[in-house]
Amino acid sequence: MSASTLRGKTALITGSTSGIGLGIARSLAAEGANLILNGFGDANEIAKIQADLHTEFGVDVGYHGADISKASEIVAMMSYATARAGGVDILVNNAGIQHVAAIEDFPVEKWDAIIAINLSSCFHTTRLALPYMKEKNWGRIINLASVHGLVASAQKSAYVAAKHGLIGLTKTTALETAQTGVTCNAICPGWVLTPLVQKQVDARAAKDNLSNEEAKKALLAEKQPSGEFVTPEQLGALAVFFCSDAATQIRGVAWNMDGGWVAQ
Repeated sequence: MSASTLRGKTALITGSTSGIGLGIARSLAAEGANLILNGFGDANEIAKIQADLHTEFGVDVGYHGADISKASEIVAMMSYATARAGGVDILVNNAGIQHVAAIEDFPVEKWDAIIAINLSSCFHTTRLALPYMKEKNWGRIINLASVHGLVASAQKSAYVAAKHGLIGLTKTTALETAQTGVTCNAICPGWVLTPLVQKQVDARAAKDNLSNEEAKKALLAEKQPSGEFVTPEQLGALAVFFCSDAATQIRGVAWNMDGGWVAQ
């Protein structure tokens, strides 16, 4: 894609102040898309991220700090997008949280939070973005699911349930928009060294008395045959492809980028 391909488009990426979301935001900005960021963090650090993206890519960079576990705040965020840019052309549902515990020990409030953030928020952003996309007859909805939307792991009941549900939402959205210029697809990453995964690495290092590097290798060895982490930049490149004309007939897929995890 040329740097002008997404010029004039506006991309809203949830959970984009760090990690995968910020990587995807950078990739879309490199193709000319204006950005609306969302996520938690220090206000000064977020302002610096906005300024740096604007300076590097020459695009408009807005920010809304909606807590996407709350439907009312998602409504406010989408209203902000409409006021700032007319609407959202590219919606990337990326924000997510994790908690690890056996089902019988899983805190109910953690279950509710994971379902709200990892699944219900995607319904709310999608339902609010679709009218504008359909009116323009162009739109891209990209849901960051996970290999855990395709296969399960023990101790992750809420996360696995939410990500499987997100793939179902992706397919339904794709069918409802099949004869329009709007597409909806899911990206299913394997291990990516995000702050969320780093917590699991740290926990393993402490539990098994390993160095951080040893804990990373042990984590990858269990699931990811490549032995390497997927990077936010690689996921960003796939998101850019989904926005291209070449991907017009890619609808409702759950595309895993996982170093061979699901191939086993």
